[in-house]
Amino acid sequence: MLAVTSASAQDGEPAPLQWQRIELGVAPQRYPFAIYGNRPWAADMRGVTSAVVIFHGLGRNARGYYSAAEKLLQAAGSGAGETLLIAPRYFATADAPAQPIDSLPQWRGSRWNRGEDAVNWPWPLSSFQPIDDLLAAFLDASRFPRLQRIVVAGHSAGGQLVHRYAVLNRVDEKLRAAGKRLGYVIANPSSYLYFSAERPSAADANRWAPYDTAICPAYNRYRYGMESLVRYAGQLDGAALFKRYAARDVTYLLGTADNDPAHPQLDQSCGARAQGSDRLERGRNYIRYERHLAGADTTLNRRRFEVIGVGHTQARMFGSQCGAASLFGAAAQTNASAAACRAPQ
Repeated sequence: MLAVTSASAQDGEPAPLQWQRIELGVAPQRYPFAIYGNRPWAADMRGVTSAVVIFHGLGRNARGYYSAAEKLLQAAGSGAGETLLIAPRYFATADAPAQPIDSLPQWRGSRWNRGEDAVNWPWPLSSFQPIDDLLAAFLDASRFPRLQRIVVAGHSAGGQLVHRYAVLNRVDEKLRAAGKRLGYVIANPSSYLYFSAERPSAADANRWAPYDTAICPAYNRYRYGMESLVRYAGQLDGAALFKRYAARDVTYLLGTADNDPAHPQLDQSCGARAQGSDRLERGRNYIRYERHLAGADTTLNRRRFEVIGVGHTQARMFGSQCGAASLFGAAAQTNASAAACRAPQ
């Protein structure tokens, strides 16, 4: 359940790009959260047929993500007025000196992108919980009687958030059972969540084996693997999680120029390096890994694209031909300069 506690928050931003302060959760554990949106949360939503929730990267620049997506939406055609666009904004403890966020949940560093709990909250509050609560709101037929399609998307650190949420959440099947088409769009994350101890062989991209613990003793710990999962994850093991994740509607977007092993925002931990040297290689490896796990017995509900010539930039990734269609539907229009897409190599 949600309720609006304030139309917007003052953070020095010009209208209409002030973030809205809304209330999430169920009493007695309600909590405030920040979103950008193309309409006030208290507005009449009865005409909304699709909802796109897009997550920012490491810099927590939700306004920039919202602005880029809003331009794409306006170019998407006649359905723009029926689409609710939301860009949630996570706050880190480092944000507190510069912004009036004392009453908002905060996370240490970038740990919001892995489902960890807020550090300043009186009860355990996972960074995945706001997504649960936003999606739960879309089940309210009195507010969203026409809503059919929901997309949860993220780039970079936001892609990590969306990927791990897509694996671990327990609300996906409930929305689909209610007739909602829920899909996840994951673009250029630094790392992925593996379901077994296997990792790609540097010598053979189609060979899988446990990684050398002498090189990286904790390579299979969460956020890279199944050991020591976050509280939100519950008790499912890797095999059960993969089987459930395989059936979920997931689109991967990989920029072919996002291949710099020294990129300043690339995860350089040994757990991430066990997955490949750069984002493009890690993404290609993970796509092959899913096929390896699926074998002949499991159907993967997947779309996979490489965005040709695009590096680590959310506007061009989501503004590509396949990116815009993934966010706003197959009929979404892109301009002549939009990057082309191809199947992964």
